Amino acid sequence: MTTTLTKGPFKADHVGSFLRPERIKQARLQVENGEMTKKQLRAIEDEEIRKLVEKQKQIGLKAVTDGEFRRAWWHFDFLSELVGVELYEAESGIQFHGVQTKAHGIKVTGKLDFNHHSMIEDYKFLHQAAGKEHVAKFTIPSPNMLFFRGHIEESAYSDTDVFFADLVKTYQKAIQAFYDAGCRYLQLDDTAWAVFFSEKGQEQIASKGFTPQELLKRFTDAINESIAHKPDDMVITMHICRGNFQSTYTASGGYENASKAIFSQLNVDGLFLEFDDERSGGFEPLRHVKRDDLQIVLGLITSKFGDLEDPEAVKKRIAEAAEFVSLDQICLSPQCGFASTEEGNLLTEEQQWDKVKHVISITEDVWK
Repeated sequence: MTTTLTKGPFKADHVGSFLRPERIKQARLQVENGEMTKKQLRAIEDEEIRKLVEKQKQIGLKAVTDGEFRRAWWHFDFLSELVGVELYEAESGIQFHGVQTKAHGIKVTGKLDFNHHSMIEDYKFLHQAAGKEHVAKFTIPSPNMLFFRGHIEESAYSDTDVFFADLVKTYQKAIQAFYDAGCRYLQLDDTAWAVFFSEKGQEQIASKGFTPQELLKRFTDAINESIAHKPDDMVITMHICRGNFQSTYTASGGYENASKAIFSQLNVDGLFLEFDDERSGGFEPLRHVKRDDLQIVLGLITSKFGDLEDPEAVKKRIAEAAEFVSLDQICLSPQCGFASTEEGNLLTEEQQWDKVKHVISITEDVWK
């Protein structure tokens, strides 16, 4: 028998985002066209989030999210509200495998800070909706995402050391603000680590003027220093992603090139890892896990497509991972959210919920 977890990550967990209801999509268009106020939109979002939370409870999840229903992007919405950061219209979007996102970007125009962020209120609403029997989980982009996806203007920061120092202070304030609002389960989402996994990524590292080892240290230090003062009763996990937009991706490659940093040096409480197809490599990098309190959440169920995985094959893969890390430390989830952007992946809401139920069903068999 394994120990029953009373805090995240849970044996059956999920990354956070869900397909946006058509009602929210239509309301957003009405706001853009001047046919609805932002206050009216928020009331609709409130109603749809309450329904989403109840659905998550109903199917058996212990951690519930707001599905990122108020966001257009999983990262830009949060980052653009930091002091010193602006959202702007870029020349082109982010290139995924065969498709490109909307042409938006973020730039750092002044000294970084955290103050009066709307997502604190978003969390408070989720906390109230979650109630006392479930854990409200909130997701924000990792600090590395501002460095990786943001254009840093020379007038704001000419010194990378100063930039990262201010970035860490900004995230420390953000984490404390979420804690003060009641948050005890916070997830940092991060696609930046994927640059270490492939040859193409290695070229990106060089283009930023770093060696892989230098950037690994930057990324590791940014995470560890940002969470260094988190209260003991707050769980902070990280989701390492290879891109998720309309059922496609940006990066490929296994974890090996960054495995020591990820599994031996990061001080997070849990890692959500993509292992849904051959692009993710094998489980051998898990040999670098040295802590028995680090939860490893295997993303073996894809959120990109609706077909359900063979449960016996999933159980076999969990057993393979358990050759490198204790089964007690393993959890199961979809490999990513269902809608990292408001467009969402190419599956139906019914298929989305079948995927989550599939996760729950498999964990009930594995951890009886």
